[in-house]
Amino acid sequence: MPMHVTADSIDPDYAEPFIDISEERAEPVPHRYVSGGFAGTDARFSFYFPPRPQYQGRFFHNTYPMAVTSDIGPFPIQFEVAVGDLGFTLDSGAYYVQTNNGLVFRNPGADPTIAAYRVNAAAAKFSRKVAAELYGEHRPWGYLFGGSGGAYQTMGAAENTSGVWDGFVPFVPGCNHAIPSMFTVRMHALRVLRQRPGVFARIADAVEVGGSGDPYDGLTAEEAGALREVTLMGFPPRGWYLHETLDSGYFANISGMIPMMDPSYAEDFWSKPGYLGTDPESSIAAARFRFDSTVAAVGGPPFVIELADLPEGNDAQDAHLVVLSGEAAGVSLPIARVEGKTVHLIAVLDHAKAAGIRAGDQVRIDNSWALALQTYHRHQVPPTQDYYGWNQFRDAQGQPIYPQRPVLVGPTGTANAAGAVLTGKIHGKILMLSALMDIDAYAWQADWYRDLVRQAKGANFAEDFALWFIDRAHHENPLTPRQRTQVASFSGALQQALRDLAAWVETGRRPSETNYTIAHSQVIVPTNAAERGGVQPVVDLLANGAVRAAASVGETVRLTATIAVPPGAGRIVSVEWDFAGTDDFLPAELATPAESVTLAIDHAYPAPGTYFAVVRVAAQRDGDAATPYARALNLARARIVVA
Repeated sequence: MPMHVTADSIDPDYAEPFIDISEERAEPVPHRYVSGGFAGTDARFSFYFPPRPQYQGRFFHNTYPMAVTSDIGPFPIQFEVAVGDLGFTLDSGAYYVQTNNGLVFRNPGADPTIAAYRVNAAAAKFSRKVAAELYGEHRPWGYLFGGSGGAYQTMGAAENTSGVWDGFVPFVPGCNHAIPSMFTVRMHALRVLRQRPGVFARIADAVEVGGSGDPYDGLTAEEAGALREVTLMGFPPRGWYLHETLDSGYFANISGMIPMMDPSYAEDFWSKPGYLGTDPESSIAAARFRFDSTVAAVGGPPFVIELADLPEGNDAQDAHLVVLSGEAAGVSLPIARVEGKTVHLIAVLDHAKAAGIRAGDQVRIDNSWALALQTYHRHQVPPTQDYYGWNQFRDAQGQPIYPQRPVLVGPTGTANAAGAVLTGKIHGKILMLSALMDIDAYAWQADWYRDLVRQAKGANFAEDFALWFIDRAHHENPLTPRQRTQVASFSGALQQALRDLAAWVETGRRPSETNYTIAHSQVIVPTNAAERGGVQPVVDLLANGAVRAAASVGETVRLTATIAVPPGAGRIVSVEWDFAGTDDFLPAELATPAESVTLAIDHAYPAPGTYFAVVRVAAQRDGDAATPYARALNLARARIVVA
């Protein structure tokens, strides 16, 4: 059983906090900075306290598993609200807490609860003592939030602590079996659908606004099967607009642990019935390659290997570098990327053996494991059917149709991040946020956790749990210029979630949830703002009265945006036009913030082509057009074909 931390418990490893810095700072906003750690450990914390007139008796505490510093700033995966927006926290009457999680995440032999919640809990409790010294005796309300791996930490803390934090905002969350399947299924689709030029472009166009709506048109049986499989797993079809640059995503971070946990998988994949590697109808055998070379030099940071020769044209990302001779003979290490003849390794779990690689060693680039893992999810079917994405791999009796592996990797990944496999037995209130165009943590997993909480807490579970789905949002921020024409940052909604959670805990005012249904592992939300609920404005964009318009060069096209906010979500405070989908947004004139707005503008296109006009809108709970905080965004697109 994992350690359960309470408000009064004393963690023996983190019982001696110390402060080494306490000073007033003016940038980026006035605050008192307090930094320290716990004696005898590598655990560090930082607190950022607002001036007394701003303080309202609460703190916001951000977390992410791979944080390497306790100072507010960029995490390895960046979320805009989590990379230094101290102004928002102080504007919300809160002080800010962050730790480095003890710097033990994924350390062999380390207790996963340390990084999951123990260091955070010890710091949160100590922060209250410092706050009492600064502001007078009181107990500050506490709210923990984290995204992706930080969502696992946040859910793990909600389940394995009590009285430390009062509420939690996990955002873009996964489920107990997400790792590595959310990435392997995408890798399989990418390989199959990239074999024929133009296939992905047609799929993306079909699901784009004004497209045919049929992404399967013209696909071969293998291509249709791969697209159907990834869609049923939960990949949002609109996410394929990024197909040209998509890779295996965060799979690289965890690929090294699978051969350690399931060492015979690749051999079975290529030799036993029931695996794609032995299917004569599959194209996977033709994609397999092995290339022998010699180590020319070894560099760092660990581990960068320069080879004597390496052929062009073979995609070695996620393949393995197998050492054939020398001190490290037998070591097989996953590859992050190849640049010319230089191989960059990732997820090196056996550092001692990897460090034995020397110039002159014989090595082999082998993608057998990388290819085999592309369908690993088929052999990782969870024991229960509430993990919707895997039900496509069951027969009529609910039994797996493919051979199953002796180990389920997903729960181990969850336990490493959350401290234990998730059960839904939460202590405190949760407001969860999930993104509908998330290609890394599929949206249905938020519904899975909601149901897990319902099973654990019973019919009244909604007294402690609420869920927001944010449309047109990705897994992470900041966004590239191209992404900003397709998706909107969820950071403003996340900021409002923290404020609404505080109001829920402190005054009993429960947030309005998003209404939704699940169809074939896809989350469907109503098109009407009043029916959808939640916090995000709903916007529709038409060109000459339709989502697709035809026009001649120089002909005026009328763009009409219809915008509304859900009841109680605030008012529209800004509207921006991007006529050609080039991330060149121009502000529209908005007379006064309102709950619903219809705006129109005329534009003529100077050259033939297909254009995608975009309208981006922001709503703010208080209708404050001047504040940069808690602005919930959304956007809509329309296709204009100019001849």
